[in-house]
Amino acid sequence: MKRTTKYVALDVHQATTSASVREESGRVIARSVLPTDGAAITEFVRGMRGAVHVALEEGTQAQWLHDLLAPLVDRVVVCDRRGTPRPGNKADQVDADQLSEQLRRGGLRAVYHGSADRATLKELTRTYRNLVEDATRVMLRLKALFRARGIPASGKHVYHPRARAQWLAQLQDPGARLRAETLYAELDVLRHLRPTAKAAMVTEARRDPAWSVLRTIPFFGSVRVALLLATMQTPWRFRTKRNLWAYAGLAVVTRSSAD
Repeated sequence: MKRTTKYVALDVHQATTSASVREESGRVIARSVLPTDGAAITEFVRGMRGAVHVALEEGTQAQWLHDLLAPLVDRVVVCDRRGTPRPGNKADQVDADQLSEQLRRGGLRAVYHGSADRATLKELTRTYRNLVEDATRVMLRLKALFRARGIPASGKHVYHPRARAQWLAQLQDPGARLRAETLYAELDVLRHLRPTAKAAMVTEARRDPAWSVLRTIPFFGSVRVALLLATMQTPWRFRTKRNLWAYAGLAVVTRSSAD
């Protein structure tokens, strides 16, 4: 390939990745279907000469590919195209061609993917949040199980270990009773795992230099500060303070009608 700027779009899926390469004039100079494998994608990108700009959509493999390609190319753009109308046929190669053209025109809005500095904290907070969400889901299913049979289950008494035999005795159907016992056992496991995940998350967050500053904010406990560090990662990713306020939900929202 000539030593010119290349605009590479990757349409990533679990097994294969469709690639489209354009030059500065807009002409597609290469199309390829690669296995979704680090070695294959790296070899494909390294074979290009000149400045290389890569675009891919936000998804499960986006962070992995961003960290893999960032040291090898001039720019990596991870974009979110959900809700964007896509005229014409729907196919992986067509999507890759459209993405490379938007990259060349500068029409993609990048989604922030930070460095690996807080990758560990991000995974630990994700683990903690998943445990909380799963426990909440199990608790809602338990209450729904009793309400579906006309048994009032308000409050937290239905979850208490000492009262479970009393609640299970109200279920006459053996299938419903077994399901309730299974949900109780699942809830016990999730509650047992949550303190360990929380302690690991808070310990990792305490190592961050911003921890001591954020802990001075009123009503911000250790869990909220850890989640804030993992989600926002750095305030310098925002162009102005106003953008930061909007992201954090602190901006003034104006609504009008009949304009």
